[in-house]
Formats: sequence, structure tokens, C-alpha cells
Amino acid sequence: MSKTIKTGLAALAGVALTTLMAGTAMADPALVYDGGGKFDASFNESAYNGAQRFMDETGQAYQDLEISGDAQREQAIRQFAARGNNPIVLPGFSWETALRSVAPDFPDTSFLIIDTVVDDIENVRSVVFKEHEGSFLVGALAAMATESGTIGFIPAFDFSLLQAFGCGYKQGAAYIDPEVEVIETAIGTGFDAFNNPGGGTEVALSQIDRGADVIYHAAGGAGVGVLQAAADSGVLGIGVDSNQNHLHPGQVLTSMIKRVDVAVYNAFEDFANDEWTNDVQVLGLAEEGVGAAFDDNNAELITDEMRTTVDEITAAIISGEIVVHDYREDESCPV
Repeated sequence: MSKTIKTGLAALAGVALTTLMAGTAMADPALVYDGGGKFDASFNESAYNGAQRFMDETGQAYQDLEISGDAQREQAIRQFAARGNNPIVLPGFSWETALRSVAPDFPDTSFLIIDTVVDDIENVRSVVFKEHEGSFLVGALAAMATESGTIGFIPAFDFSLLQAFGCGYKQGAAYIDPEVEVIETAIGTGFDAFNNPGGGTEVALSQIDRGADVIYHAAGGAGVGVLQAAADSGVLGIGVDSNQNHLHPGQVLTSMIKRVDVAVYNAFEDFANDEWTNDVQVLGLAEEGVGAAFDDNNAELITDEMRTTVDEITAAIISGEIVVHDYREDESCPV
């Protein structure tokens, strides 16, 4: 793409953002999606569903925006705050730098950031999840479902949060079968990998060629390509964040649900009810913040024994009988 075209597109994006802001209602909450877009069938779409639920239940409108690139992050937050939107919800760890630049300038605006902790700025709420606990469950299911003894994990790129998914998955698989082999291959080397479904397909096919017959992704929008490749090859995929079982009924073993929708809904509702708190909230199995998805789309894949085992594991994790190691604690995985 030529420099002239890139400059033109950037200018158009700026005009679009300015136009959207000009129509923003002063009291509306705001939601700015992370890379991958609103309808990524995963993380962002879960955030959207939480905002929609709030609007449907209360009649209160909200403003939202899909950014076209990292250069728009600070601009988007700053303009929403300047127009009076409150609270402003930022789903994704990649928002931290822009949030730290903007939030201190708007002390009367409440901000929510999801997937990272910003606890040194007074007007910020942070919500993080115990992804390792939910991933333990789907790893156990993968080990029970595999016929080859080889399963796969595909993160978008090598990042501590994404490794927490993978480490939990490996621990869950090893809990069922210590001999199961887990192949791990990242799609890319940076944030852009979330927007690369073609890369997800390519990596999934490479794992299938190596014998993986169940593949779990933590790749946002790129995961659509992973699940497509699995379905086309006759092996099982595992979705993430949103319930992705419906994307390929009978070919998605389960999905590790991460209730980003609940975090967004609670933020909007708490602010509307004057119950907002600037704190750090951690949602795991006990808080029903993560879990494995079971529905009509995967009913034929889940035996009674598999469902019972997952229920038993869930109870054991909640009680503390099973302690799932969080990769983020020491940047290591015990299996």
C-alpha cells in the first residue's frame, strides 16, 4: 500500500471518529473495541453482548467504536471522555498505555479496563479473569476426546496472558492423561496476530499434520480460522471467550467461556445505579467468570462421563482441592 493511500485512510479514520464523537450523547456510557472488531465471534463480541444486554434491559443507549489501528487508541478514549461519556470501557490489555495517558486528565470520568490491572490510577476499575481455571476444564475435555493422544494449543502470539490459557490447558490435559502430547504454535509475534484468521488456519493445519485431533485457540478473531481448519479437516476445535460451539456444530468440542459480557454489563449497571467502585475484580470458576460451554451444538461430543468429570474438577478447583497454576505468577508452567 502506498504512503499516499495510507495517509488518506488515516485521515478518513480520523474524520469518522470525529463524526461519531460529534453525535455522542453526554451521559451515555462508551465501549471501544480492541483489535479484531466488534463481531469477532470471540472477545470483542462478548463485550458487545454485555453492552447490548444493558441497553435492552434499561433502555439506556451507549456509544461504541471499532478502531482501525493502534494510532487511534488514545484519540478514541480522550474524545469520548471530553464529550462526557461515562463510564468508558476498554476491553483488552493493549489499552493500558493509552488509558494511563488519558485517565489522569479526566478524574471525574470512570474507566474500566479488562484483562490487565491498573490499580495506581484512582478512577480506574480493572477486571481480570482466571483463564487458567477455565482452560484447565477444556484441557481435561481435550484429553478425554483425543484419539491420537496429541492435542494442540494456538495463541495469537507469545504473551503472558495467552500463556496462562495454554498452561491451564496443559495442566487439565495432564490431569486426565499425563502422557498426552500438547503441541503449541503461535500465529504471529505481536498484536496484529489477533486479526489474522488466515494465519490461524495455516497454523492449525500444521498441527493437524503433526497428529493433533483437538485444537484450542486463544487468538481472538484469528481463532475463526483455527476452528474452520479443524472442522474442514474432521478434527475438533475448542473456542474461546465467547461460546463458539455454534460456528461448526459437532466439530467444536467446547468453548472456554470468559464472561467479558458480565464485566461490561456490571460496569454500565454499577455506574447507572451509583454503585461504581474503582477496584480490581478477579473472576474465576467460583465467581462464574470462566467455564466450559455445553449446549445443543456439542451435545453429541460430550459423554456423560466427560460432563461428570468436568463437574467434579470444577468443584475441586473451587474448593481448593485442585490448585491450577497461573503462568503469570512466575512465567512458568509445571507441565
